[in-house]
Amino acid sequence: MSKLLAVGTVAFDAIETPFGKTDKILGGSGTFVSLAASQFGIKTGVVSVVGGDFPQAYLDMMNAKGIDTQGVEIIKEGKTFFWSGKYHNDMNSRDTLITELNVLEHFKPVVPEDFKDASVVMLGNLHPLTQASVLDQMTEKPKLVVLDTMGFWMDIALNDLHDVIKRIDVITINDEEARQLSGEYSLVNAAKKIHEMGPKYVVIKKGEHGALLFHEEKIFFAPALPLAEVFDPTGAGDTFAGGFCGFLAMTEDISFENMKNAVIYGSNLASFCVEKFGTERMEKLTKEEVQKRLHAFKQLTQFDIEIN
Repeated sequence: MSKLLAVGTVAFDAIETPFGKTDKILGGSGTFVSLAASQFGIKTGVVSVVGGDFPQAYLDMMNAKGIDTQGVEIIKEGKTFFWSGKYHNDMNSRDTLITELNVLEHFKPVVPEDFKDASVVMLGNLHPLTQASVLDQMTEKPKLVVLDTMGFWMDIALNDLHDVIKRIDVITINDEEARQLSGEYSLVNAAKKIHEMGPKYVVIKKGEHGALLFHEEKIFFAPALPLAEVFDPTGAGDTFAGGFCGFLAMTEDISFENMKNAVIYGSNLASFCVEKFGTERMEKLTKEEVQKRLHAFKQLTQFDIEIN
């Protein structure tokens, strides 16, 4: 069975949107990636760190879904990473209200022996040196390394980020981050510049406007499914990444043609994530629901046209 290693935060979020607000709930990039990947029946392991305040019930839920949490370090005297944010009416922009690094501040990931030979590695949005330290621990070169990052690391650790980007196969970032990293406004030119930094594939996420996949001179676009209600976009990008990586790990095919399918699977799962606050929708998601919505995606994008 293929193995997927997900490295990222397992955390608490408190979220406010035009549709309501929450107290502390389960969140974090590692959580969303692994929940999405668990849909594919592969061996998924998550590497992260939490404090003594983190409920065992959350880890039990992940274990029940086949997610291996032996790589989640528990620092009993510490507190779990906490993020609080408020979304604007358009749901595409948000204000960070609180960021408490807590145990994440001195996090040194330790990859469990069982996952040092993982075929797919998803490096969630962490300090580039932390991401690089995970690759250093792998005993076999992964078939595919996917990296997520954000503008904050470009501001404070750009050289370290460039170093780790040289070692990966796919980068997944949003349009604003692609422009910042490349210095190009056109996303086509931005992708070309980022290709030159190392990654063979560039995925640029555009929120409710879908996602773009770039490889050499090829471009593929996947729309986002129009939804009647979007409650909480938090974790949608990580859910996309988990679906993308999970599908590729399951199929063991990392060709451009199969990555197109992976982008659709990632977009499909992300469309569920935004329907409820936090991880609630992903925890209860069924295979039947996923299949039904995949058909809706197919209908959305399929057409016949005669070209003379």
